[in-house]
Amino acid sequence: MNSQQHVAVGRPRARGTERSAARRAELIAIGRRLFADTSYDALSMDDIARQAHVAKGLIYYYFQSKRGYYLAIIEDSVADLVTFAAGGVELPPVDRVHRTIDSYLRYAEHNQAAYRTIVSGGVGFDTEVHGIRDGVREAIVATIAEGAYGRTDIAPLARMSLLAWVCSVEGAALDWIDRPELSRDTMRDLLVKTLGGALRAVEELDPSYQAPQPARRNP
Repeated sequence: MNSQQHVAVGRPRARGTERSAARRAELIAIGRRLFADTSYDALSMDDIARQAHVAKGLIYYYFQSKRGYYLAIIEDSVADLVTFAAGGVELPPVDRVHRTIDSYLRYAEHNQAAYRTIVSGGVGFDTEVHGIRDGVREAIVATIAEGAYGRTDIAPLARMSLLAWVCSVEGAALDWIDRPELSRDTMRDLLVKTLGGALRAVEELDPSYQAPQPARRNP
């Protein structure tokens, strides 16, 4: 198999026309609505095509398979979350942290099926979904590190503490969307408080990483 043939059997080649790109984006937008609260296994390709009012072949043309379509939908929706989390640099650090956590919870709340897929790793052990999840984790860690320490290149201890906090947020958010007994504002405030605890723990173990003032306990 030559190199050109190898490329042909990998990911779909980019469609060069603006019309083609717009059509692909339209199909992803439709899929985001269909899969917002519906699991991967619950919809067949026939179901998707019927509810989207398109020919099934059109979905195969752009995405090759149901899994390819679903991954494109997840990547697109997560890109919005990551972009939003990385934004707001003009805000004070505390406001930016609140904004990031609130946007994370909104995503989990309004994209429940996709969120469960990302956090659980997909159907079986799906390396591509794991990659998406890890990218979200690193983006959140970087955003919090920037707000807390003014930089993203932090020491392993600080990074591990923030990563552990992000993983706890994933578990809490999963339980919350299944049992929404707390308001989103209350959940956000709770997660901000637990983040303060993580930042204080880092300072206790490594005084060179001082917790920002809002995370400090009043004397």
